[in-house]
Amino acid sequence: MTPASLKYLDPVVVSKLKNIEVKARTIVEGFITGMHKSPYHGFSVEFAEHRPYNPGETLRNVDWKVYGKTDKLFSKKYEEETNLRCQVVLDISDSMRYPQTGISKLEYGAYLSAALMYLMIGQRDAAGMTLFDEEIRFYAPARSRYSWLLPIFQRLEELLAGREFFTHRTATVKVLHQVAMKFHRRSLVVLITDLFNPGEDPDQFFKALQHLRHEKHEVLVFQLLDKETERDFDLPNRPVLLQDLESGEKIEVMPQQIRAHYRELMQSFSNTFHKRCNEYGIDFVEVDIRQPYDKTLTDYLVKRRRFT
Repeated sequence: MTPASLKYLDPVVVSKLKNIEVKARTIVEGFITGMHKSPYHGFSVEFAEHRPYNPGETLRNVDWKVYGKTDKLFSKKYEEETNLRCQVVLDISDSMRYPQTGISKLEYGAYLSAALMYLMIGQRDAAGMTLFDEEIRFYAPARSRYSWLLPIFQRLEELLAGREFFTHRTATVKVLHQVAMKFHRRSLVVLITDLFNPGEDPDQFFKALQHLRHEKHEVLVFQLLDKETERDFDLPNRPVLLQDLESGEKIEVMPQQIRAHYRELMQSFSNTFHKRCNEYGIDFVEVDIRQPYDKTLTDYLVKRRRFT
């Protein structure tokens, strides 16, 4: 990865670009520039067979190596019917609006979602979007053309600009059950959330994930956190007023008095989540929203290659 490409993958730099379409393209192009070709190209499109080239067809799929050996034109045929269908399911509840300075989890999630969809369509796959909090607020089924992304990107722009603002809690369990029944073809479901689901039973959450697996969907979970404050609890050693963004409840704490116990609880939660996801064949990636997008996308590709 070159310093130039890293610069464009920095969340702060990306956030200053003009719009989500530009952000998505920049993230993906910068990412590809820094990747070796082998783990990127063809990671989700299965080659099926050669067939004779028909005049007037695009030359994009012509196998020039075969032509060099046989002096005949053959096109590569792909299994279009079995190409990957990716549905990105983004949590837009109030807890995702943290932190209120710098890049929020919601912003990072929106840019990551856009980049993933752009990447999937670039790989001849189909991509769609679901936005949810207490219920599904927006749904676009998976399609395999770039033009399909434009209204999705516009909806994300409106969300980030505050023109569409929902002050609701998360109901992930209910939404995941709805998502599991909504997709009638085997898909990769990418859940992007902070996993702050107050009031929801963790066992019920995993049952909802199991429902997705039962319907033959592959599942990838990105947990977005501001690692410094939400995972490590590195707050000033003075009285701090904490507020639950979804319930509005406030509490004053001395960080140094509870930091060790807080970290223990977070580590226990992470260990349990990793273990149960592994048991159910679900991939789980923890994401620090201050990290460059190339790290997140690389983790995604590593997981993705297990499925192909």
